[in-house]
Amino acid sequence: MKIQKEIVLPGPGQSFKLFQPSLKNYFFWHYHPEYELVYVEAVTGIRHVGQHISSFMESDLVLIGPNVPHLNFDYGIETEYHQIVVQLKQNFLGDAFKETPEFSRINELFEKAYLGLSFTGETKRIVAKKLEKIQTLAHFEQLLNLLEVFHTLATSSDVTELNEKDTSVKLFMDDKIRMGSVYQYIHANYDQDPDVNVVAANVHLSTPAFCRYFKRQTKMTFTDFVNQYRITQAKTLLLKGLSVSEVCYEVGFESPSHFNKLFKKLTSENPSAFKKRYA
Repeated sequence: MKIQKEIVLPGPGQSFKLFQPSLKNYFFWHYHPEYELVYVEAVTGIRHVGQHISSFMESDLVLIGPNVPHLNFDYGIETEYHQIVVQLKQNFLGDAFKETPEFSRINELFEKAYLGLSFTGETKRIVAKKLEKIQTLAHFEQLLNLLEVFHTLATSSDVTELNEKDTSVKLFMDDKIRMGSVYQYIHANYDQDPDVNVVAANVHLSTPAFCRYFKRQTKMTFTDFVNQYRITQAKTLLLKGLSVSEVCYEVGFESPSHFNKLFKKLTSENPSAFKKRYA
């Protein structure tokens, strides 16, 4: 369950790797020296990049820098989904990005990628369409189209930095918390009452030490983390046809009013409005 180093091997005759991973039943908390561009379509899912943890709706497009720990974006998804991933070495075109004026914006993009960059709006729509097309092309055309993708990202204003500082793997190598154990426990108990004392014991820390460490690593309290996980699961259940009151109890809340309040706080709309909008 501890953090793993992924070995990335480009396809034959290629300088990058383009593929469609499917790991929804596998917790893959990992890092690699390559840049990674991820596009995923799903009802809802979890985004965990560096110290940033949140959920996404419908689709997500994220550029991740070298050696930044991240969770596979399809982890725990219980509905149909579609995912495209591009991985490329830091110098996959030598020094071209640094020495070629036409690539200066792309070079700036890559220099910011260590923060984890999330793209939305028209940028996400355009890039998703390009990534779908790239899969059908020959290798040389794939490379040219990929450069167009990075130029689109580099010139976009539809971008959010997920982390405030460098979260590359050197900050996580001595991690006493096995994030897999935390996720596994919460996934098994989110509909009941997850006990922070049990999680602390599982990772061999006292409860106060675990709480301090967990917040330092994730910028969230354990309770906030559990509640966000519950709301992510609630979204899926709402779109499967369950009523708001059924979902409330299904994901472990005892008070519908508290469930509604928390749902609105985390999603900016109440469960009924969410269900009506996406149904």
